[in-house]
Amino acid sequence: MALDIPTDPTLPPFVDQARRLMFGDTELLRHLADAAGGLAVNLAVAALIFAGTLWAANWASRLAAQAIQRAHRRNPPDATLQSFVSSLVRYTVVIVGLVAVLSQLGVKTTSVIAVLGAASLAIGLALQGALANVAAGVMLLVLRPYRVGDVVEIDGKTGTVRGLDLFATRLSDGDNLMIFTPNAKAFGATIVNLSAPVARRAQLDFVIDYGDDVDRALALLLACAAAEPRVARTPAPWAKLTALGDKGLTVSLRAWIPPKDFEDARFDLMKAAKDRLEAAGYSFPYPHQVAVAQRGFQPPHSKANGATAGDGAAPSPRSFSPPPTTAGSSPDR
Repeated sequence: MALDIPTDPTLPPFVDQARRLMFGDTELLRHLADAAGGLAVNLAVAALIFAGTLWAANWASRLAAQAIQRAHRRNPPDATLQSFVSSLVRYTVVIVGLVAVLSQLGVKTTSVIAVLGAASLAIGLALQGALANVAAGVMLLVLRPYRVGDVVEIDGKTGTVRGLDLFATRLSDGDNLMIFTPNAKAFGATIVNLSAPVARRAQLDFVIDYGDDVDRALALLLACAAAEPRVARTPAPWAKLTALGDKGLTVSLRAWIPPKDFEDARFDLMKAAKDRLEAAGYSFPYPHQVAVAQRGFQPPHSKANGATAGDGAAPSPRSFSPPPTTAGSSPDR
């Protein structure tokens, strides 16, 4: 049977409570039982809150992904944007749930939030460059100037977008080289999306002689564009005389080509137009170089060479050439 053991003021509190517990103090055992029951209840409630938090995080994540998918009904949903938004929602719900769990266990969440805020400020100051990339990555994911698979030009580099995360954008150029561009630099530079338009305009310029038939040349260019199946019919191909140069007349052909076939179709159309113009008798002026022969340089005679004999200088043969004489006269005259 438990007994009420008096407190011994000469002992430390911890030792005194241990002595009373060992000898079976009724009051102390009752307090311990109450504390254990309250702790068990708090742990059970905290476990329920944590389980509910995980379920709510997964549910909110799926809901955010479905919302992104519904927002892109006309176009296929962006997997990168869906992953980013769903992860952001999931982690937000988990953090809120953890704060609620700590509060249920008796932890002062105000102090925890203050410590986390100070730590976040210190980390933000130390990693401000990386955080700038993260902020730019968020803006790129929200504004969507390009998607994975698009051909873009970023900061003078052209390539296909292979990946986009919170820190960098990965491009693969024509040489199959992987280019990593920080999001902060990509977001602050000029972005040209070459895959966004339905068709791109290709312009081909040819220089012909002034004596050639311009109307016939334009008709040949339009015929070449009509024979190319990859050229769009709307807008229709366009051919005009565009310049009067010092070498000849410039005739231009403009045709609209889908982005995926742009380079191959443009080069094939250029070759076909050149072959057809040459077959029709047109010639293309090209720069000429004229070689000019230069005579050897002879310095002019100085005044010293032209001095008279009385000055002690040798007479110049050119200065003392005899004057011409008439017929029948003698040199002595």
